[in-house]
Amino acid sequence: MQRIGIIGGSGLYQMEGIEVLDELDIDTPYGKPSASLTLARIHGHEVVFLPRHGKNHTIAPHKINYRANIYAMKLAGVSEIISISAVGSLRENITPGDFVLVDQFVDRTHERAATFFDGPVVAHVSMANPTCDSLRHSLQQACQQQTITTHSHGTYLAMQGPQFSTRAESELYRSWGMDVIGMTNMPEAKLAREAEICYATVAMCTDYDCWHEEEENVSVTSILEVMHSNVAKAQKMLQTFFSLRQRAKACDCQNVLEHGIFADLKAQDDESLRPIYALVKRFL
Repeated sequence: MQRIGIIGGSGLYQMEGIEVLDELDIDTPYGKPSASLTLARIHGHEVVFLPRHGKNHTIAPHKINYRANIYAMKLAGVSEIISISAVGSLRENITPGDFVLVDQFVDRTHERAATFFDGPVVAHVSMANPTCDSLRHSLQQACQQQTITTHSHGTYLAMQGPQFSTRAESELYRSWGMDVIGMTNMPEAKLAREAEICYATVAMCTDYDCWHEEEENVSVTSILEVMHSNVAKAQKMLQTFFSLRQRAKACDCQNVLEHGIFADLKAQDDESLRPIYALVKRFL
């Protein structure tokens, strides 16, 4: 059975009709993921939940073990990942409480391990279209059914954090044409692509960053107020998504390594293959 992964806050799986099946304590070659993975069933679908910041939000964005999180999802049999992410808006028409179905990223993070292929096995995968159109379309249908104000496209500026932007930075990103800003979807999206897992982001807007002179500057208190409302909407959206979702068709996202690996895998020794075995075993 295909499994769908959801990366977001732990509150996402505290919703009606969910049947928790197991807690998966998974080790990876990159260490432990942010928390144990919760295996559940919703409307006949097996779903794997992972709180990216840990169950009590104890892991800062720049300290998240993104490689362990994505590798653990791969080991758990996940073929699609829905990223539920809080963001700031860089556009007047994207208001707090709106959802954005991101289709592009600009990565401004640094010093985060961003690939599984550090050598001697090297891979180059396309990130031209970093999210899965099919998965994003299904999420859009679910948002529409729940009458959530949703923007079907958007560019996500991934900043390092954990501090929020300066006003000069916020204005710079606006001048670049960015739509929302967050701290966590890179290198998460890159790693999902290398793992041949479909990936889509539901960006939940909590604030106007600090560029909007008529709004208060970003504060944790104001963000949390909007975030609680957004989580409730996300739960309803996910319920609808799984009630509508049919078995996913084969997707190009799940075949990117076929032409991306620059090595003869069968010539590699066990030590070289061990950190990437779950990703390349079908080629061996």
